[in-house]
Amino acid sequence: MQLSANGVRIEVDVQGPDDGQPLLMIMGLGMQLVAWPEGLVDELVARGFRVIRFDNRDIGLSQSFDGLGLPNVPLAALLHTLRLPVKAPYQLADLARDAVGVLDALGIARAHVCGASMGGMIAQHLGFAHGQRVKSLTLMMTTSGQRGLPRESLKVRRALLSRPRPASTPEQKFENVLDHYVSLYGVIGSPGYPAEPHVLRERIAHSVKRSFRPQAVARQLVAIAADHHRAEQLARIAAPTLVLHGQDDPLIPVAAAHDLARRIPGARLQILPGWGHDLPEPLWPRLAAEVAGNAGL
Repeated sequence: MQLSANGVRIEVDVQGPDDGQPLLMIMGLGMQLVAWPEGLVDELVARGFRVIRFDNRDIGLSQSFDGLGLPNVPLAALLHTLRLPVKAPYQLADLARDAVGVLDALGIARAHVCGASMGGMIAQHLGFAHGQRVKSLTLMMTTSGQRGLPRESLKVRRALLSRPRPASTPEQKFENVLDHYVSLYGVIGSPGYPAEPHVLRERIAHSVKRSFRPQAVARQLVAIAADHHRAEQLARIAAPTLVLHGQDDPLIPVAAAHDLARRIPGARLQILPGWGHDLPEPLWPRLAAEVAGNAGL
């Protein structure tokens, strides 16, 4: 269903009983609500949650911001490296206000919040800027953005900067996009829980058929680059906070999790061996249990 949230049309999916504990789940860079696997959602519902997934602005079936144009990502990266201001089409703080708008539209005063990767960055904004709306906070495979933290390897960077092969037909373009993302997830996925290639391909195909907005990914990348003061605000977070991270995350090295937990008062840190930068099926019960435990369920 579509809701008006913070003046933006946002696609929302709600699962679980009306009297369940509301759990707002925020996905990462360029990822749609369907990137939260149905099996993980089922695990969370079984633990007493009313699970609220949504497409961030500019992604999936939510309102497009193509009118803002395609930003210069290399320039934004250079300015970020030089510690100069980065101008973004919109800010992560705007996406956090969208998330609050989803709660407003659903008539929810306070919710448990779980964010993954960029979604965890947005969730951090909720924690320190909209803390009265947050019952508990779970931050998965994410970072404070503090400068000087270890970064991804050159292999991962090359995979992120690569593009699908050119194609002469729509059918070939679709297959090349699938090849590209299967390869990417082979690089950043969990070494301890490798995905079956055909299962991964089917999952990516479902997502691409639902929506494919590569320009939006560029806009969100620049929003991340522009969000350089987040770490300084984390001490304001008062909600019970759990930091969940993979020991073997190739995209956001595990040092980021230790830094994040240190900056948030009372935060609990759980490091899972073999976990990378994805949501592998064998970990769904463990992840759901951790989120529920942090929420007091």
